[in-house]
Amino acid sequence: MAVKTLVVTKGHPFDYNGFYAIFDANPELLTTQVEQPAAQVMLRPENVAEYEAVLFYDMWGTESPDGGASFAPAPEEYQRSIAALLERGTGIVMLNHAIVQWPAWPGWREVSGTSFLLTQGEVLGEMTPGSGYRGGAADPRGNPRGTVSADAAAAGHPVLDGVDPFEIEDELYLTSKRFESQPDILPLMRTDYPMVRENFNPPPLAPAAEQANWDHPEGSDLVVWAKKSGNSPVVAMQIGDGPNCYANAGFRKLLHNALHWVATEDARAWARS
Repeated sequence: MAVKTLVVTKGHPFDYNGFYAIFDANPELLTTQVEQPAAQVMLRPENVAEYEAVLFYDMWGTESPDGGASFAPAPEEYQRSIAALLERGTGIVMLNHAIVQWPAWPGWREVSGTSFLLTQGEVLGEMTPGSGYRGGAADPRGNPRGTVSADAAAAGHPVLDGVDPFEIEDELYLTSKRFESQPDILPLMRTDYPMVRENFNPPPLAPAAEQANWDHPEGSDLVVWAKKSGNSPVVAMQIGDGPNCYANAGFRKLLHNALHWVATEDARAWARS
């Protein structure tokens, strides 16, 4: 069954040809591509209703006008559009940098459930350091290599059907373990890469003083999870940054499964439960 998918991009560089080759090779994903800020029009209720899933691969709202951590707020109309999307129960998949967009809007982080912070802030009532990063074009140390495998409690989940453990070089983030404790989070896949301070760089968009004094406790190894957000099933992934990931057969199968699952009535029923 083909899934009609809206793919949202812009705000973070990526290998265009490598990324869209994923969909060219998969006739069961019927995609329409839209960039920010035009996506804010496409995601209005009257325009997005025909899509069964939305794949977010954008990183919008992260401008820092003063050179520090003063980020652009999400327009009120856009916030209403996202709220309507969640009320309707449209399936959502987020890749990599998309989980940290709109840092000045706490509501976006609630959609994904992540504890990824571009600068220090509050996670579930506790002040938390900004998240570290490792990999991507800006990191001279390169991408970390690790094996991604199913969480022990997620056996049999449709998103993991036919997805064997796979080794990958890709960008990762050092985030608080506390987000896993939320009751609407379902862990799906973890990495064996050591999620410790020594392996990561300070958050690059944080103020200089915070970067200079940055420290972070051991972080979560959860890199793929499902989340109940309103009536929408959400699958969020830290992985998905670059060509090494795009071409990985395990990642492609995972993304295929995620988009198909969030488009099902079973997934929407799970989100409503």
